[in-house]
Amino acid sequence: MTTVTAEQTIADARERIDALDDRIIGLIQERMAVSTVVQETRISSGGRRVNLSREMEILGRYREALGKPGTALAMTLLELCRGRI
Repeated sequence: MTTVTAEQTIADARERIDALDDRIIGLIQERMAVSTVVQETRISSGGRRVNLSREMEILGRYREALGKPGTALAMTLLELCRGRI
């Protein structure tokens, strides 16, 4: 029978968190690239860089899934993907 220490449990969990963070960062970078395509396409077709109604949908989606902190997270993602307006 193997006994796992609290320290080992914490170390294993932190390793998993680090791996998850790497995946999250990669997904954010992918989202930024896709957002750039949307913005460039919208601008080249005579539209505006930012679609506020779409951003409100995104804010609502994150708030619904994650509560109030989800709104802050969505705002940060939107800022990363479109820059400050």
